[in-house]
Amino acid sequence: MSMLTAVPQTGRILIIDDSFDHNLLLQCTLSKAGHADSRAVTDSSDAMSAFGEFRPDLVLLDLHMRGQDGFEVLRQLSLRIPPQSYLPIMVVTADLSQESKQKALSLGAADFITKPFDNVEVVLRINAALKEHFLHDDLEERNRILDQKVRERTQDLENAQLEVLDRLALAAEYRDDNTGRHTNRVGELAAMLARAVDFSERDAQLIRLAAPLHDLGKIGIPDRILLKPEKLTAEEYELIKTHTVIGARMLSGSKFPVLQLAEKIALCHHERWDGHGYRGLKSEAIPIEARIVSIADTFDVLTHERPYKPGWPVPDAVAEINSQRGRQFDPRLVDAFTELFRSDVLRAFTLRSAEPEARTASDARRGPARAA
Repeated sequence: MSMLTAVPQTGRILIIDDSFDHNLLLQCTLSKAGHADSRAVTDSSDAMSAFGEFRPDLVLLDLHMRGQDGFEVLRQLSLRIPPQSYLPIMVVTADLSQESKQKALSLGAADFITKPFDNVEVVLRINAALKEHFLHDDLEERNRILDQKVRERTQDLENAQLEVLDRLALAAEYRDDNTGRHTNRVGELAAMLARAVDFSERDAQLIRLAAPLHDLGKIGIPDRILLKPEKLTAEEYELIKTHTVIGARMLSGSKFPVLQLAEKIALCHHERWDGHGYRGLKSEAIPIEARIVSIADTFDVLTHERPYKPGWPVPDAVAEINSQRGRQFDPRLVDAFTELFRSDVLRAFTLRSAEPEARTASDARRGPARAA
């Protein structure tokens, strides 16, 4: 259906005039022309209540009335009509002075009909004004639908991008975690820790999305090294360290904030607070997002089984992180992480995400988490 054929041919018309005879004449004229849905108000003080109840598509208004005059009614109507809406108000008056016209127009009048009026002219002007009103409403509705579709398509695109990021993280994670859940846990833990140190919810969500890509560079590490159960040789260790650079290069050059942050995290999440990390960055020179992910990553690696180690009990993992306070990890972040454990927030998260391969204290063969 085209826009024009969808436009109604008649609508609700409110007449505000203190002359009963004049109102009756207008209603008869309108009814003969097919505009049967009209209401007349002779007391201008009732105009606003009638407007609210009747919700007209067009208003016919006399300027000079007993009590509130048409100018005051126009002023009040202008406050009731939303700025984005178009409701034609046609002034029906014998006063055609330039001053009255300018004042009425400034208050929102759309057109003028001169008393005494010509029936044919009145109907033609009303038809034109109603058509314009309905076309405006139709355009507003189409714009609303279009805006909604744009929002839906934008959300679909964002969801697709997030799914691609998630699958990309899983592709790397399946190299040495056959559950593929490590990346999601690190993202959730990093967001929890970020909130604990007063990140905004927006920034916490950003780190939640970016953190799972921290080990993307493992895609470039051979299985014989990544999955080796024995201790790595010095040469193998140097090779596995390159996964931070590989991941950062894979993520570089993006215009999207989540990938820009993921690049920073991938490159720096193995830096140490004391400066003895992969690239030698120290304390505040390490991006705080990378410092957060470093703790979340280490905790999750410690508490879950890997090819080279069993999973540790949660209290032991928290104690290990505390032992690295001011050495491997940012002291402030360690304190916040410990507080999460004490408040049972971390414990509850660990229980929700528990995996069958996690060991108990009695059968855990203790060994440090390998930097991978």
